[in-house]
Amino acid sequence: MDDTPLDPEQQRMLRFLRILVTGLTATMLAGLIILIWLFVTRFPEPVPVLALPDAIALPDGTRATAFTRGPDWLAVVTKEGEILIFDPEGKTLRQRIAID
Repeated sequence: MDDTPLDPEQQRMLRFLRILVTGLTATMLAGLIILIWLFVTRFPEPVPVLALPDAIALPDGTRATAFTRGPDWLAVVTKEGEILIFDPEGKTLRQRIAID
């Protein structure tokens, strides 16, 4: 490399560039710390897992294609075009709804 001294204009530009790089580094570190802090404060507890029954007593000849859970009911969509509403334990059929 060349060991020629820098003129004052180049020294000012290098000093300005050093300030910009330092500012960018500080900004990125502050953003990373803020992101980590948000994850720690927003997700303090694990999401509770809903208890599901081991089996659902479907009527004979029906095949399930979809399932969903409400606060006090279970719903099963069948291949035959019905929605079956069960109690939370999945043993008692509460309602049958035909899908047109």
